[in-house]
Amino acid sequence: MALVAVTVLGHDGPGIIASVTRVLADLGGNLEDSSMTLLRGHFAMTLIVDADVSPTDVEAALLPVTEPRGLVVSARLLPAEGTDVPRGTHHLLTVHGSDRPGIVSAITELLATRGGNVTDLTTRLAGHFYVLVAEVDLPEGTEADVLARELAEIASQLGVEASLRAAEADLL
Repeated sequence: MALVAVTVLGHDGPGIIASVTRVLADLGGNLEDSSMTLLRGHFAMTLIVDADVSPTDVEAALLPVTEPRGLVVSARLLPAEGTDVPRGTHHLLTVHGSDRPGIVSAITELLATRGGNVTDLTTRLAGHFYVLVAEVDLPEGTEADVLARELAEIASQLGVEASLRAAEADLL
């Protein structure tokens, strides 16, 4: 079996998840990981599928259910090695305030310089109000309270507020 990354993008509508996952199941594929969301009325799906088929076969099999809807599909083989990322302590980061360019890049750049790994990140814009929620793994020994203050300083410079707190294991 091989790991295949599958992305599906396009205008949202009922039944996309059902039809795409049915095709993958019919190919003998097992969904190992997934993320599906709406982005400004557009559906975005990323799947990691364990299947004994090539990415080209996956794309071809999905064509009858995606092409009529105008969905764009991409499938790529993932390398077997390097799939386990070391994890540290789990934290939840929230940022909110007036929208402006550069919020995500500034916040994630600071996290990266401290060895933080963003494992999930969602943003939403409601009018001019911007919200970012991220799950972050911090290396063992990271002083989360110091990092939280640094994040708050950068957020203040951006005109937003940020908070970092330990995530409860049962919520992840």
